[in-house]
Amino acid sequence: MIELYQKLWPQRAATAQIRTQEELEKYMLIELNDELTHPRVRKSKQQKLELALIRISESDLSDSEKTSLAALYKKLASQ
Repeated sequence: MIELYQKLWPQRAATAQIRTQEELEKYMLIELNDELTHPRVRKSKQQKLELALIRISESDLSDSEKTSLAALYKKLASQ
C-alpha cells in the first residue's frame, strides 16, 4: 500500500520517508484533515476525500490498486 501511495504522490518528498502502514495511515489522515493548510482555507474531510478519489481514478495505477487505495482512504475518512 505504501508503494501505491508513493506512486500516487511522486512529487511529495514526505512520501519517500513512509516506511510502515501506521506511518502511511497517519500521513493520509493529515492529508484528509488538511492539516498542512492554513485554517482559513482548509477544505473539509469530505472535500479532501473526493479530491483524493479523483486523483486515484485518474492515476496510472491498475484497477485493483485503485480499489485498494480508495478503500483505505474511505476507511480513514470515516474515523
